[in-house]
Amino acid sequence: MNGYRTFLPRLSLWLVLLCGSWSGALLAAERAAESPPAPAVTGADGVKVHRDVIYAQPAGQPLALDIYQPVRPGIRAPMPVLLIFHGGGWLINTKSIMQQMASYVAAHADIVVVNADYRLLSSNHNTTKLNQIVEDALGATLWVQRNIQHYQGDPARVAVTGDSAGGHLAAMVTLAGQNLSSQGFASRTPGFKPSYLPEGESAESIRAAGGIQVQAAVLSYAVFDLQARAFADFETAKNGFWAMGKASARGFFGAGINVHSHPELYRALSPLYLIPKAHQRRLPPQFVHVGSRDALTTPDSARQYVDALDQAGHRSELHIYPGLNHAFLDNDCNEYLGNCFDRDAKAPLDDIIRFLNETLASPVSDVKPAC
Repeated sequence: MNGYRTFLPRLSLWLVLLCGSWSGALLAAERAAESPPAPAVTGADGVKVHRDVIYAQPAGQPLALDIYQPVRPGIRAPMPVLLIFHGGGWLINTKSIMQQMASYVAAHADIVVVNADYRLLSSNHNTTKLNQIVEDALGATLWVQRNIQHYQGDPARVAVTGDSAGGHLAAMVTLAGQNLSSQGFASRTPGFKPSYLPEGESAESIRAAGGIQVQAAVLSYAVFDLQARAFADFETAKNGFWAMGKASARGFFGAGINVHSHPELYRALSPLYLIPKAHQRRLPPQFVHVGSRDALTTPDSARQYVDALDQAGHRSELHIYPGLNHAFLDNDCNEYLGNCFDRDAKAPLDDIIRFLNETLASPVSDVKPAC
């Protein structure tokens, strides 16, 4: 809890430095919403990029994803898939801040990479609830599983990842993909209605068929305990993300709901409290990592989550990278945090690629050369 109580004062210092990249990302997102998807472009790295593919339109807001499809000679299809959710305190940034990561993975591994947007808390006049953002993440995952074969991806070998708030979303997809309900959070027995549902299907029919299951998760300096964040004033103006998102501070679930009156809602969105025993439900392998200097999502919080996975009988890896701060997988450089993608992200990404190749490996008989 001490880490959660002390991270907010530090937040305002480096949020200003994020502003430039966030503003550019926001402008790019606004332009994408106004324009049709751009034609796919193949780069010198042998990756064809399909940008701004719409996967859902909850509350009338188009949500898009970019697909990075390796097309190099010798690739064997179908390829495993990595779905990325960006960070930003659920209040700022867009998928564009993860472009370098997406490009790097697709260029250095035979993996189809999907980089997804989701609603922010400030969306729809500051009315979006955090459980609805989780529903966007679940919807994006379901869309990938039903459509990625058109991009030579294997819907049976999907991994999810995200950094910071996006790591929270990836963890929620991994842990809550069976807790589906058309009622959503309308009752005090919360469930999730994915923002994307195939025609003729419901949350209940998806749940009856096994739910939304992924085969691996990579959780990058993720938020694991939402309840603790709420107790640490994350829902107040002390959290500088609200100002950055140009929104008035409020509760994650709207007016009249707080962590004291509805603790069960906060725990239902806290991965730390959702881990089943392995004999009840086997979770996919998880790669958990964080920088040793991260004061926002601390190494101790990552250890706590991995220890809980281990005690429940699940497979996981924990990597703490010496000298790295928060957000080292984001584009370019952050002067205050002391991170630069080209210097700091590549070694962790190589570890992630190794983990994905091992975890999502498929027998040779199951693949064929890509056309």
